[in-house]
Amino acid sequence: MDSDALNTFLTVHRRGGVSNAARALHRSQPAISRRIALLEQELGVPLFERVAGRTRLSDAGRVMVPYAERAVAAALDAENAIRALTRQNAGPVSLAVVGTVAGGRLSEILKRFAREYPDVELSLRTATSGEVSDLIRRGEATIGLRYDIVRLRDLDYMHLATERLQVICAPDHPLAGKRVAKLADLRNERWIAFPEIPGRREISASHVFALFQTHGLGEIDWTPVDSLTAQKRLVEAGLGIALLTQSHAADELRFCSVSTIRVGDLAASQDIVAVTRRGGFLSAASRRLLEVLREGFAKTTTAGPRSGRPRRMRKTKRRN
Repeated sequence: MDSDALNTFLTVHRRGGVSNAARALHRSQPAISRRIALLEQELGVPLFERVAGRTRLSDAGRVMVPYAERAVAAALDAENAIRALTRQNAGPVSLAVVGTVAGGRLSEILKRFAREYPDVELSLRTATSGEVSDLIRRGEATIGLRYDIVRLRDLDYMHLATERLQVICAPDHPLAGKRVAKLADLRNERWIAFPEIPGRREISASHVFALFQTHGLGEIDWTPVDSLTAQKRLVEAGLGIALLTQSHAADELRFCSVSTIRVGDLAASQDIVAVTRRGGFLSAASRRLLEVLREGFAKTTTAGPRSGRPRRMRKTKRRN
């Protein structure tokens, strides 16, 4: 059993079949099928089964996945460690980031890193918080940036920033630039927020509903929008209000295309953390990138009190 066989197994699993895996690995379908057959022969059990025309993991395959992920990640660590012996300030560094974190602040941080390490091959991909942790755990990314800490034994977390959440609205909203005493004063507003997707919960996506639940309020009207940029455009157009961090709306506030509503009893924030694989290899460039991220976020953080983690609230259907 070698790392190539395990990687082939994982690719078939993640891509949902042999043909998709063959395209991803740039191999022929017979070659992929043969690799899987040899691995199953070695283990003495089938790793996949065909159900309703789809390739799915067998019971043995489900047991195999976490071990295969760790083995493939360890092989990548070994390869990177050897390369680092001859290329201390070069080589690949892969960054996985929650899309709403990949804003202007991150751009400035990465520019600084690129000036220090011009020979580093830095790649960036966006994902949800849960997906970021999965990419790090599988060794497919070196460093992750996500919201909140979810304790997993094979991951390490470094707190980077705590950002205060604020209510933004259109500049001509009746409450623009004003203060309300309680969050309850905004219960009749239409809120714009990320949709709630089971298994892909982002703090920024459901925080507003949780806050209303904490304050003992009932259901609210809201419009699900899965793009931060689209959310801000809708707020600018006066089609609703939103709960965002200060950095999310920094440019719009600077150019006065949105305004804020101060809320007396609103004390909410969200954490941004860096994620690495526990025991995984980090090159000198990767360690320096972590330092630059920590320093960069520390300079621009606008921290506020941390909010609790209340229960989820049921959303209402949109009114016509």
